[in-house]
Amino acid sequence: MEFREMRRKRQQLSDAESIDILKKATSGTLALLGDGGYPYAVPISYVYAEGKLYFHSALSGHKVDAVRGCDMASFCVIDKDEVHPEKYTTFFRSVIAFGKVHIVEDDNEKLQIARMLGNRYNPNQDEALQKEIESGLSRMLVIRFDIEHLTGKEAIELVRQRDQ
Repeated sequence: MEFREMRRKRQQLSDAESIDILKKATSGTLALLGDGGYPYAVPISYVYAEGKLYFHSALSGHKVDAVRGCDMASFCVIDKDEVHPEKYTTFFRSVIAFGKVHIVEDDNEKLQIARMLGNRYNPNQDEALQKEIESGLSRMLVIRFDIEHLTGKEAIELVRQRDQ
């Protein structure tokens, strides 16, 4: 599939800037095709590694059904959201990823991802993480999002600030 080019190119962030935002942020919104063809967008924690996003989930539910039903998804992270009411605008910076989602079936890959997620949100707690994985891995589903297209954008006011 060919993805759209950003209309306001001057506001486009580089791939490196977009990836930095994905590495820094701790949550975003995963958008899927839900029940009855309705969009289903769910806020979710994640970890980014080497062009992929990883999520964990319960074994069943709306999100899992949507992933099983259609592998196309998008994921949005807001890095900055600063309202300037006197200017009738928002100084924003955000990233949207488009790609394919897959349920991770391989136990070794699932274990590796569970460790990445655990270390991301509770670093330097190896013993506690190991206990959590041992007790909960069988009840956890892992989703991999393979990024096919990534766009980052920031408010024109932030572009102007950087250009000065």
